[in-house]
Amino acid sequence: MSDQIEPIATMAQELNRLPGIGKKTAQRLAYFIVSMPLEEVRSLAVAIWEGRKAIRFCKTCGNYAAGEQCSVCSDPQRHNGQVCVVRDPRDVAALERMHDYAGLYHVLHGTLSPMNGIGPEDIHIQELLTRIETEHLSEVILATNPDVEGEATASYIARLVKPLGVRCTRIAHGIPVGGDLEYTDEVTLLKALQGRHEM
Repeated sequence: MSDQIEPIATMAQELNRLPGIGKKTAQRLAYFIVSMPLEEVRSLAVAIWEGRKAIRFCKTCGNYAAGEQCSVCSDPQRHNGQVCVVRDPRDVAALERMHDYAGLYHVLHGTLSPMNGIGPEDIHIQELLTRIETEHLSEVILATNPDVEGEATASYIARLVKPLGVRCTRIAHGIPVGGDLEYTDEVTLLKALQGRHEM
């Protein structure tokens, strides 16, 4: 990027840090931003800045929220005894696109990965166990990705949950192994959720 004007190169460098944005795409975006009217650029920058400042984690489930609780946890009709355990807030968004799941969520903010030094104390498993006791949950649906880390996390949680007398199910593998919930279509997600099985 040495042939670029410094401010454009700096913008491209920052945009390149975003997931899925390669150097060429970052460069195109930087040039597009430079061609926008200043007020539109300001609106874009303010929307990103204000949006990031406004988002926090739901105190109950760990999903993204604009207030103390996310829209799911604050909806009394969603408190049906089911909690769906997912890796991160993007997975909540993916499952919510189905419009067929009526329970609650619990976001782990990661999966077990001993190779990367991530153990049970590094993700929100203890908070899930506390919720099972305090919220009188009847079913824990394990919806981690069907990859090595996701399967290991689901098995570990199932071993902790079963002695508590709570039904523990795993979503069916309608989702391809190695796939991400975030990129799975609604029909496949629905089939996977409907086909969950006892762990």
